[in-house]
Order: sequence, then structure tokens, then C-alpha cells
Amino acid sequence: MEIQPIQFQTMGISSMQAPKATPSDFGALLSDAISGLNEKQNVSSQARVDLATGKTTDLHNIMIKTEEASLSMQLAIEVRNKAMEAYQEMMRMQL
Repeated sequence: MEIQPIQFQTMGISSMQAPKATPSDFGALLSDAISGLNEKQNVSSQARVDLATGKTTDLHNIMIKTEEASLSMQLAIEVRNKAMEAYQEMMRMQL
């Protein structure tokens, strides 16, 4: 079994440097991140269906895909929570 190198990717963002974003780029970035999250959820779901129907017996890869999907969802939820906290804090500011 060949060991694959770890790839640092967070919700479809493959570089550690933040690109300079314009408003339209931010929307595209957000859309890509959500699409990546959805794809991970779909891959995980299909892998579990394949295990249940007997199409595959590779439990190791199924668990990895499921955990990746779970961690991606937790990250998305935490990012959403931080964005909501920042928005609420801005709304409480007095001019």
C-alpha cells in the first residue's frame, strides 16, 4: 500500500496565502468553498451506500472520506459562526 502525502487544503483553498479579493472574487470563493463542501458530503454518502450495498469492502477509505466530510462541515459551521459574530458586533457599534 502506497502512502499518499498530506495535502493542505481547506474547503477548496489550496494555497496558504490569501489572495487579494474583490467583492466578486469573494462571492466566487464562497461559492467554490460551498461546492467543495457539498462534493465531500456527496462522496462520503455514496461511499457509505456502496459499503451498505456490498459494492465495496474498503472500510478504511470510507472512514477517511466520512471524517473529511465531517471536518469540512465543522469548519464551515465555525466560519459561519465567526462571520455572524462579526456581523452582530458591527451592528452593535454606534456611529
